[in-house]
Amino acid sequence: MPLRLADMPPTRSSEFSAGIRAQLPLLLGVTPFGLAYGAYAVESGLSPGFSQAMSVVVFGGASQFVGARQMASEVPGIIIVLTALLVNSRHMLYSASLAPYVDGLQARWRWLLAYLLTDEAYAPAIVRYQQPDVSVNKHWFLLGSAVALWVDWQVTTAIGVFAGAAVPASWALDFALPLTFIAIVVPSIKDRPGLAAAIVAGTVAAFGFRWPYGLNVLVPALLGLAVAMAIAVRMPRAVSAADATEAA
Repeated sequence: MPLRLADMPPTRSSEFSAGIRAQLPLLLGVTPFGLAYGAYAVESGLSPGFSQAMSVVVFGGASQFVGARQMASEVPGIIIVLTALLVNSRHMLYSASLAPYVDGLQARWRWLLAYLLTDEAYAPAIVRYQQPDVSVNKHWFLLGSAVALWVDWQVTTAIGVFAGAAVPASWALDFALPLTFIAIVVPSIKDRPGLAAAIVAGTVAAFGFRWPYGLNVLVPALLGLAVAMAIAVRMPRAVSAADATEAA
């Protein structure tokens, strides 16, 4: 009996195209973020070329926003690097999650996918990897999803840079950073550790917003992370203790 087209294993091109399609809805949120970053970076005093280069080299929206502000404030380089590592530390979790699926790929593939890995690229990719079919081309799905995001980020950043350079200095764009981060953070608060981290980090940042050398970003983030981890560690114990009390 001949195989039907639907029964044939996915090809590289079909996986790549499927990854692009899966990414398209997510670009609705990425596009304004890229526009805001480009405009904000130029308004902060960075050159258009340098602002665009950050999108190519760093390719991390949150860390680019923070880095632009710190560079404009002449924060020491080591603080900028530490802050970027802290902001992007969640990517280690993404990498650990995907590692079993990409372990057999050549090094050049792993390096490429590591560079392109972002929140939005990870979300559809892990769903695809966890599907039970035996396709050997699932990394092409991840590539398609990530490339679609990368292209959108570069284009929207360039538009934002151009628009920002054309905006008069009197049109302060400082509001773009806090509003963008509020839009990202608030929907992601779904449990007690996340809420505690947001409250602690926000409170410390409010009192220490004049701290020098970028400490007004690094210290609140570290304290918020520490509080969230402490609560997360205690939560299973609290549940176990409650269960033991009910059983007694």
